[in-house]
Amino acid sequence: MTMRPEHYKEPANPVGTVAELFAGVGGFRLGLSKANLKTIYSNQWEPSTKQQHASECYVHNFGEAGHSNEDIGKVLTIPKSDILVGGFPCQDYSVAKSLNASKGLKGKKGVLWWDIYRLVETNRPKFIFLENVDRLLKSPSIQRGRDFAIMLQTLGALGYVVEWRVVNAADYGFPQRRIRVFIVATRSKRRSPLSAKEAANLLTNSGVLARAFPATPSQIAINEIDIEMDALRLSEHFGRGGGKSPFCNSGVYANGTAFTTTVTAVESSKKAVLGDVLISDDLVPEEYWVDSDRLAEWEYLKGSKSIERVHKASGTTYKYSEGRMAFPDSESNPSRTILTGEGGSTPSRFKHIIKRPRGYRRLVPVELERLNGFPDDWTRFAADGREISDARRAFFMGNALVVGLIERVGQILATELSQG
Repeated sequence: MTMRPEHYKEPANPVGTVAELFAGVGGFRLGLSKANLKTIYSNQWEPSTKQQHASECYVHNFGEAGHSNEDIGKVLTIPKSDILVGGFPCQDYSVAKSLNASKGLKGKKGVLWWDIYRLVETNRPKFIFLENVDRLLKSPSIQRGRDFAIMLQTLGALGYVVEWRVVNAADYGFPQRRIRVFIVATRSKRRSPLSAKEAANLLTNSGVLARAFPATPSQIAINEIDIEMDALRLSEHFGRGGGKSPFCNSGVYANGTAFTTTVTAVESSKKAVLGDVLISDDLVPEEYWVDSDRLAEWEYLKGSKSIERVHKASGTTYKYSEGRMAFPDSESNPSRTILTGEGGSTPSRFKHIIKRPRGYRRLVPVELERLNGFPDDWTRFAADGREISDARRAFFMGNALVVGLIERVGQILATELSQG
């Protein structure tokens, strides 16, 4: 029998229930439980690996009750809940891929959107709360914004008003510059489009995301986007002709029309930084300290460079350029975004490296967990008590979300549910 760790407790008197898809190691559940919302169902399944590490970590922390470790495409029904949530797979939209490599909804994992749609259609939760990389708003490269337009249209067709907001966790006081798009859909009986005035109020004042993440609108007018055509026609025509995506960092959609504008975060007066999450150097294992004879390699990888390369297909030469990255990472600022390749001792352009009195070192798993707001050693054990490798723990945190941001949205959703 798996026992829940002492650092997690289920809400005693929850105001609402949650079904969690693409659960990872439980960031949504942690944040929402702090808002007095109880997760009654979770699904986590990774098709690319036989060992289900994330699901095993999830079960270790939360227990087996209500948890499913099977292909979401084979899940026919889930329990009725007030809120359906998920950080659905973002590989097809990731900033780690070039624009030309982005496959969007037609990609292997992008098609999982239709599993979300299917489960929303059968369950009709009051709220849907989703998270993804901000690249989603301009995917794919050949039809900017098409994928997001299809998501808006299909949710709208099921009777939802949809809000979105691009959020940098550091703006709201968290110790990591992690930028993600949050999407909240609210079930509504409304059958007419929003007016520009109504949309503006939702974007800056009354909307769920406006209340969770205070922001001020830019001087740019709110743009109106017609998305009345069905999903098939959107797939064929939306974004044709090139150009930028029409979707700005904030917006709302209802009944065929989206309104979108750029907003600027009202930043928190309290700023957490990388230095706040560091453990004592005395507790850092030896393998995390960088040998002096490898420092030059680290510094080269993080430096600016312009390299002549040959295109394999055409044989033409081109310049590959990279800008300079901080070396070492500053402890007095929020950290850079944790990526899935953070683990391992091999020098890398993207891994964090800090300078301490003893020398240079990488970040340990507990520090990565703290950057995302997870309890210490949250990812240390599998369901059967086996220790999970540090590289896998780092991978988890590269895929995870900032728990405190989820809690902020959860507090607003909990208020809405308690008010009926």
